[in-house]
Amino acid sequence: MSIRWPEKIIFCEVGPRDGLQNEKTMLTTEMKVELIEKSVEAGVKIVEVGSFMNPKAVPQMAGTDEVCKKMKRVPGVEYRALVANLKGVERAKNSGISKVKLVLSASVSHSLANLKRTPDELIESWAECLAYAADNDMEVSGAISTAFGCPFEGRISFEQVASIAERLRALNITEISLSDTTGMANPAQVYDLCGYMTRALPDVRWFLHFHNTRGMALANIVTGLQAGIIRYDASLAGLGGCPYAPGASGNVASEDVIHMLHEMGIETGVDLEKMIEAARKLQDWIGHAADSAVLRAGRVSDLVSLKNAKKQ
Repeated sequence: MSIRWPEKIIFCEVGPRDGLQNEKTMLTTEMKVELIEKSVEAGVKIVEVGSFMNPKAVPQMAGTDEVCKKMKRVPGVEYRALVANLKGVERAKNSGISKVKLVLSASVSHSLANLKRTPDELIESWAECLAYAADNDMEVSGAISTAFGCPFEGRISFEQVASIAERLRALNITEISLSDTTGMANPAQVYDLCGYMTRALPDVRWFLHFHNTRGMALANIVTGLQAGIIRYDASLAGLGGCPYAPGASGNVASEDVIHMLHEMGIETGVDLEKMIEAARKLQDWIGHAADSAVLRAGRVSDLVSLKNAKKQ
């Protein structure tokens, strides 16, 4: 019996935010703008352009306001940003961003390390954020980090993740990302958790956000597809990582995800060749090799073309 794969997926590029926030090399405003615009030129319809966090905590995101003011806006593209509090939502509004993402951890230990508050305290503090967003016609999505495991507490129960998601849904947040912050997820766990969450909250639009720390991100995405999830984050060149999660290496590479999906016959709406060009440029900017199989080995079609050329 063959598997019924989705015809298409919804793709979000998080390189300008999650990809850069753990890098030692600080990109200029112009570089960040170019990264965003090249992603959009490739056909990406959702871009996480940066975060409005305290620049002392995440110095790589210090210039997000300026980036938002300088980047070219394309109709039909969703430009979103990460925020932690009301000040972040206000900065987003003043920068012309109409969609923000509030993030909290499924783990108390990681939440305290990352945002200095427990998950309960964060959710309580979000009331003013949501009220401000509603008054200013802004959309709010949510993200649950360490949903598949915490570097301090280990595995997180499905019930614990669902409890947080239910509280977000009660706040009228209907789009939620399940994030594998430290690359602890495995395919069986992904399938079971996705099934559990979609049954518990069937009206939520679920995103999956995988890090490739232990080489399982693409396998986890395939399993997510089998579980019915069609929305995925990825980062150009496989950059990224959480500064407050030991061992958290980069996100799965956008070009690897898009390449795999295209080989499977699943539409992404993204021009792979243009994304590879952007990933190579980003790799040059940061000054070190990235975790991207496609950048190392090329596309399958490149190999086929080379073999055909040799036969002629």
